[in-house]
Amino acid sequence: MTSTTSSRRQAFRQQVASKQGLLMPGAFNAMSARVIEDLGFKAVYLTGAGVTNMSFGLPDLGFIGLSDIAEHTARVRDAVDLPLLVDADTGFGNALNVRHAVRTLERAGADAIQLEDQVMPKKCGHFAGKHVVSTDEMVGKVRAAADARDDPDFQIVARTDAAAVHGIEDAIERGHRFAEAGADILFLEAIEDLSDIARLPGLFKVPLLINIVIGGKTPVQGRDALERLGYGLVLYANAALQGAVRGMQQALGNLQANGKMDEDPAIVAPFSERQRLVRKPMYDELEARYKTDD
Repeated sequence: MTSTTSSRRQAFRQQVASKQGLLMPGAFNAMSARVIEDLGFKAVYLTGAGVTNMSFGLPDLGFIGLSDIAEHTARVRDAVDLPLLVDADTGFGNALNVRHAVRTLERAGADAIQLEDQVMPKKCGHFAGKHVVSTDEMVGKVRAAADARDDPDFQIVARTDAAAVHGIEDAIERGHRFAEAGADILFLEAIEDLSDIARLPGLFKVPLLINIVIGGKTPVQGRDALERLGYGLVLYANAALQGAVRGMQQALGNLQANGKMDEDPAIVAPFSERQRLVRKPMYDELEARYKTDD
């Protein structure tokens, strides 16, 4: 582990622990992560739903595996310097699989990993028909994750979907058990009641993550309001995804309607902007530096 990695993870842990509502968008590939960093965000989330939707054209129903998310993790880590929280779904099996997932993703460049208590194969947290494993089974997974990490500043995010299955009180109880087992951050998914959103941060010592799914079940509130409530992380897991889909629809709809497309910045990013984001000038400089005379 490099000193840069260590300092990045330490700073990320301290930032989340301050409970100041760190705004964290989700990336679905390296380019979307680059845009997130370029716009000045301070952390990035690699979304399993986004990888599933954008790389496979499939719904978020547990179709991807560890190798898929590990490959995307490595690509995002190469693209950006931001702290990276990686969605690892259920850990891809039992507690032993979770151990392997943590070791794999930590080596791939993640700074934190998110695990959830759904029955495998999982569903999007804002879909109907979810099922959760027993609290004891998930406690074992959290313990395995905490034990597997090499770096103590590599954070474990424990998510529960129990609110939609057994009710909010069961979700709260699970959160306490997960924190006792070693979770650094808690994520109670798909909270629908504003009063529950307001009271949850005060019930736990560890920081909480709140997930705002555009069009989902959780009421949208501003980052400042969520900071005042004491949330550590404010996640917009698929804002970039939904924006990208709409952008493609608009650009290609324009092409279909007109039979041609000019470089209109209201419709598409300019050619020069695309090259800037992928750091083409840097590679031009490297090419010149390493060029040898024949």
